[in-house]
Amino acid sequence: MRTLSSCSLLLLAASVTACHRDIPSLNPLPAAMPPLRPLFLPPDDSLLTETVRSSLRRGSAPGAQEAEMTTVTRFSAEQNTWLLTQRVTRSRYLQEGQPVESLVDTVLQRSVLRIRLAADGTYVRLAEPGAVLSALHEVAPKNLDVTPLERFFAPDELEARTRGEWEVKYGGIYGRTWVPGQRVYAVGTLPVGGREVTYLLERTFTGTLLTEYGEALVFTLRCLAHPGETSPKAVHDTLHLAGDPEVTPGVECDGEQLLGKGRFLPVRRGFTLRASLDGETWTWATQSTLESVRASEEEQR
Repeated sequence: MRTLSSCSLLLLAASVTACHRDIPSLNPLPAAMPPLRPLFLPPDDSLLTETVRSSLRRGSAPGAQEAEMTTVTRFSAEQNTWLLTQRVTRSRYLQEGQPVESLVDTVLQRSVLRIRLAADGTYVRLAEPGAVLSALHEVAPKNLDVTPLERFFAPDELEARTRGEWEVKYGGIYGRTWVPGQRVYAVGTLPVGGREVTYLLERTFTGTLLTEYGEALVFTLRCLAHPGETSPKAVHDTLHLAGDPEVTPGVECDGEQLLGKGRFLPVRRGFTLRASLDGETWTWATQSTLESVRASEEEQR
């Protein structure tokens, strides 16, 4: 039998490929994910325990400032609204890997944060905005100047900071329809290198993922530069609602966030921000993880 030339084999392969191109596949095409419309449904009167780890590094300088804490959060339904109650059960500050005693840790563990939320999860206000400042005055030594901490925990400052953090983490997610690739935006601020960095966050829905707490919504996070004329209208609207702040140049960020699909569960969130300020690069990173969900009765046993 005569061997076919390489040219003939290529032509044969091309003919077979062309033939198969017109034959319907026996495998069904993957169905597109149906639109999702998550509702803000926290586990009523359950205790959510989270661990939070954050770090701040300055360029190539050795060591870092680190903070670790454990929080316990409970949601209670009250007349078509939600009351979020959160306390810190463990907190510590480290510098170059070594624990450092901090009055802030004591204050955090002595105070309770209470936040009023609308039925759809929209931030309303702090229920007791002066509670943290009162805790500071209770634990601070009489001969210690705590003026910087008084400014930091002042009711108006705490209110603005808490509102901003909630919006960056959860704003615009609930009560709307999501399909993969859809985006929402938020404006965040962060004190870095003695300055307040303003960043524009883009949150993109990529799909769902099965976790130990059930199916979760998955969002990727990244920072955008100050928008131009061709930027989406939603970006300009977000900045306008935030008071048209100037986005800090030289800021980049990335991360991922997982939220419960059926119930509001902050399963996991990782976020890293890099800011170039006065020739130096600062890196701030935070990771929060849901450790457990248990009935509130268990805490009383």
